[in-house]
Amino acid sequence: MSAGAVAGLIAAGAFLVLALFASWALLKLAKIFDEVADRVRQTDRAIDEGTDRVRQAGTTVDEVNSALSKVNVELARVDAITANVQSMTGNLSALTSVFAATLGGPVIKVAAFSYGVRKASAARARGEVESRVKAELRSQNRGNQRRGRARA
Repeated sequence: MSAGAVAGLIAAGAFLVLALFASWALLKLAKIFDEVADRVRQTDRAIDEGTDRVRQAGTTVDEVNSALSKVNVELARVDAITANVQSMTGNLSALTSVFAATLGGPVIKVAAFSYGVRKASAARARGEVESRVKAELRSQNRGNQRRGRARA
């Protein structure tokens, strides 16, 4: 073997080592790319799930807005009802004042008069009963006194 052949063998061996090293490096790089691709897929799935949740949240917000608009309509109705009740209360208060002014005084006077008549009638009846009882007691006492004299 000549010096050129030995140099060719050394060069071929060096090229073989270099090729093996490059193959090993490419294999490692391929594994890294596979891992990166898996991570990207996982991230893509997570983003899809997040997007779905955001869509669901958007739907929920739309439903809440719809419900709130219905609540606002009902509150407007309640406000109208409240205004009507307040008006009715004012009218009833005015009617009560008119009634008290026109009929309250005379009704109170009639009630006081009837109370006085009842009291006087009761007193008179009581007085009549008392006088009858006293008269009976007197007659009984006189009768008892006469019987006592007759026995004595």
